[in-house]
Amino acid sequence: MLKSMLKTLALASALTITGVAQAADITLRATANSNENDEDYDGLVVFKNYVENASNGAIAVELFIGTQLCATGEECLQGIADGSLDIYISTSGGAAGLFPYIQVLDLPYLMSDDRVAETVLTGDFTRKLREKALADSDNKIRLMTIGNTGGWRNYANTKQPVKSPEDLKGLKMRTVPADLPQQVATAVGAAPTPIPWPELFTSLQTGVVEGTANGITDIMSMKFPDAGLKYLTLDGHSYMGAFWWMSNDRFTGLTPDQKQIVVDGFAALQQATFASPKRKEIAAYQDFAKAGGEIYVPTPAEKEAFKNAVSPVFDWFKANVTGGAEVFDQFTAAVADAQKKVDAERAADLN
Repeated sequence: MLKSMLKTLALASALTITGVAQAADITLRATANSNENDEDYDGLVVFKNYVENASNGAIAVELFIGTQLCATGEECLQGIADGSLDIYISTSGGAAGLFPYIQVLDLPYLMSDDRVAETVLTGDFTRKLREKALADSDNKIRLMTIGNTGGWRNYANTKQPVKSPEDLKGLKMRTVPADLPQQVATAVGAAPTPIPWPELFTSLQTGVVEGTANGITDIMSMKFPDAGLKYLTLDGHSYMGAFWWMSNDRFTGLTPDQKQIVVDGFAALQQATFASPKRKEIAAYQDFAKAGGEIYVPTPAEKEAFKNAVSPVFDWFKANVTGGAEVFDQFTAAVADAQKKVDAERAADLN
């Protein structure tokens, strides 16, 4: 009996040592240039928890939140390509230099609501973008999933309520230094003014810019009402997509079981980032109102006027963005299919 117990203890010890070796063997380094109050962090925490538990500790995930490993989209994606980073989240603007066509998500008024957007992004459209990004990066940068980072972009400004494109005419509108958002601002009559994100508070405060297009959680986390931001129009013109990238060398080096765990982890991450802005915006809208902010919800007719104003941007995108025409057609087809599916589900649930 003693011999049997010693044999059992020896086996348990061997398994423990093996487990430790496995845990040290695979460590995924994930970074997000944000903070711990952001949806990106919420997604990474869910990913880390899922992957480490599902792998029984064989895969560890280290989180680096902020700019300690890399500071710009170009720098971080280079880290993914050369293998010094394993996972990175970017906005479309952060990766547009390498993959300009992903800005298709920034085109305004193409998706009607969260249900449609989430149906699109959990479907084959994301897989088609993955194939294209892999081909364009020499099979180095793999798009794992697309989540959300901040809800929907809405027009906010320091001057007046905005109910139509005419109300934006001449308004100095902050944009990122990229062609597409400047085209959109120009189409609605605003004066596009490229300003880096860290400088936006001071720029609003001093009148360098008078408006911006952001989600409510970003507006409140940056305390923009203290800089004079008062008027918010909930037109929801573009979905704030979060692109999650992984080193393809790292992914293809995993075993089939490990790949499945990582893919399922990204699916859990995606769902977490879909949900996080919905929860956080409740308090954010309340805080905006308490700070003296005024919120306006456009009527369907008013929203249609905004959409008509920006329609030339679609042709510009197809003609001027590399890969734009192909991806635009894929995206609009996916949106149409998603809208049809969601409408059918709504009709079934109303019966």
